[in-house]
Amino acid sequence: MMPLFKLLLMLIALAFSQMTFAQNITIAVASNMKPAFEEMYADFSQAHPNKMRIVYGSSGNLSAQIRQGAPFSLFIAADESFPQRLSQEGLTRDGGVVYAIGQLALIVSRVSGTHLEKGVTFEFVLAKANKVAIANPDLAPYGKAAVQYLKAAKLWDGVKDKLVFGENISIPTVYVSTGVASAGFTALSLAQAPELAQTIQFIALPPDMYQPIKQRMVLLKNPPAPALELYDYMQSAAAKNILIKHGYLAP
Repeated sequence: MMPLFKLLLMLIALAFSQMTFAQNITIAVASNMKPAFEEMYADFSQAHPNKMRIVYGSSGNLSAQIRQGAPFSLFIAADESFPQRLSQEGLTRDGGVVYAIGQLALIVSRVSGTHLEKGVTFEFVLAKANKVAIANPDLAPYGKAAVQYLKAAKLWDGVKDKLVFGENISIPTVYVSTGVASAGFTALSLAQAPELAQTIQFIALPPDMYQPIKQRMVLLKNPPAPALELYDYMQSAAAKNILIKHGYLAP
């Protein structure tokens, strides 16, 4: 009887572990979304108390992880191109939906000695900078937008040799806030975070100087019900109000 009893215990334990794994829902979120998504997820969780694991990173790295089999249920990206490619490759439920339009900001370290004030040109700010931090344009849509802005403003040639890169948008933000780089480019949603007010100055850049940052989210294959609920919530009026508060535009 003892071997049978042990076998039953093993089967029960296995069933429980499988149930726990099935409920382990992982959401991939672009780094620029962190402040806004934390607030949205807290609001969502009041009515949907399911525990989810949130993974932040550049859209390029997150999409690469999806191709490698990472068990994400929902991908909340910083642009359209990465979700659309995954959809074309048959890795998603459908083409997803645009949930927000991002805005690009110039940020300047408060220890740099340069001040963003009336009459000070962006050319002057960038010329004075020891380093200019941006996200890797191959991995992060806001890095790509920064390059587009610099070229459209005819500032690229004077800045390109000063550039330092981060693999996601959070890293150049940290570089500037800590004074490693005098200036940089980040998402407006990160630039206006209250905890950075003592370390950086920022200004939103003209949106006609870079391609619209249409942020798309997409469900992966066979998403569990809680992921579907979060996907629906992200399109709600409550979520849109939070996004606007954090510097995004409604799609």
